[in-house]
Amino acid sequence: MKIISGIIVSVFALTLSSFGGEEPDAAQIIDRMEKVMRGDSSYAEMTMRIERPRYQREVSMRSWLKGRDYSMIVITAPARDRGTAYLMRENDIWNFDPRIERTIRLPSSMMAQSWMGSDFTNDDLVRDSNLIDDYEHRLLRTEAYQDRECYVIEMIPRPDTPIVWGKVKMWISEDDYLQLRVENYDQQGELVNTMTLDQIKMLGGREIPSRITVVPADKDDERTILTYDKLEFDIDIDAGFFTQANMQRQRQ
Repeated sequence: MKIISGIIVSVFALTLSSFGGEEPDAAQIIDRMEKVMRGDSSYAEMTMRIERPRYQREVSMRSWLKGRDYSMIVITAPARDRGTAYLMRENDIWNFDPRIERTIRLPSSMMAQSWMGSDFTNDDLVRDSNLIDDYEHRLLRTEAYQDRECYVIEMIPRPDTPIVWGKVKMWISEDDYLQLRVENYDQQGELVNTMTLDQIKMLGGREIPSRITVVPADKDDERTILTYDKLEFDIDIDAGFFTQANMQRQRQ
């Protein structure tokens, strides 16, 4: 989820010696970050708050992840959305709407659309792009951010990859390879939104950012905040869990 993931696992005492004493290239840094920010599998309970000038709305959810090919998100609150679910199984993405008891397959054209009315896209939370295989990488510089020295990496989608962005910039801490900031740009090079990851704390036995905030570039008074309430890594789960039938059962 992609996003979003979704996101997450701690590597202990990673240093430049991990790269044989040499300055790592951009792809190596991304690979280390992936090992820090993801597990082979995970379970999470999250709260997403959507802030708008005239209202605020909260959505609670549970999610399961296995590798890059399998993920499931089930909404648990508010009551009107309870049981709404999203499933990624290899190249297929499905959405279940309990109000009409219907499951539909999401086309790739919907990946850039808002997820549940938030500032996250369907691609952010439902389909997690492969940061190594889907992009070309370039280390731009190092700089201080959130009181940590960070690598700043530019990522350009490779041709024919299903990426909604024209360019992505990412800030990754040098000492522990935490992802701390992401800037997403459109095909014309204009900034679309900024994602910050902070409130680092112990979750699932590992120190990771527990809060993700997305702010649209042209709307300073709007934002979406995703907070991890519970997180478990490397859970015992297989591909057979990620089915349409089980997606519907999880609303119980």
